[in-house]
Amino acid sequence: MILRRVARPLLAAIFISGGLNALRQAEGHAQAAEPFLSENVLPVAEALPVETDPVAVVKFDGAVKVAAGTMLALGKFRRLSSLALLTSITATTVAGHRFWEKTDEGERAQEQVQFLKNAGLAGGLILAMADTEGKPSVGWRAKRAARKARNEVAGTTDSLHHATVKAKGKAESKLDKAGKALTAH
Repeated sequence: MILRRVARPLLAAIFISGGLNALRQAEGHAQAAEPFLSENVLPVAEALPVETDPVAVVKFDGAVKVAAGTMLALGKFRRLSSLALLTSITATTVAGHRFWEKTDEGERAQEQVQFLKNAGLAGGLILAMADTEGKPSVGWRAKRAARKARNEVAGTTDSLHHATVKAKGKAESKLDKAGKALTAH
């Protein structure tokens, strides 16, 4: 559908642009993210086998945005790329746009706008993740397959029941004939 071919690249453009900007100016982004990272992420991340340097974290996030944004724009791995971008924008929003901590009203209003913009982008990503392109969802297909299997089992059970009743009837008929033949002699 033409709508998807236009909407996905439009949604992805902000992530590709932001990712490239983060890669080019990682130090500046790291300075902005460092308080959040130091407070919330780095104490936990030291136990993990990953790079915990704020500049490295920013570069990784930028690379994710560029790669996943490009894949979303091209319509490849749409759900996975949308999930990666949703994870990235959630972290970026919480780390970089903490408007509730700002005391200056102008700065607070600016951060709130950025926070809400990112929330809107997150909503678009959720829609992109849920888009099945007109194909039935996995849940619908699973329910349909279960119903079909249940009907086949029921049909097989009915067939077996009818075959058993028919065989029983034939056996009883043969027994009756054999019994009559024995009593006649």
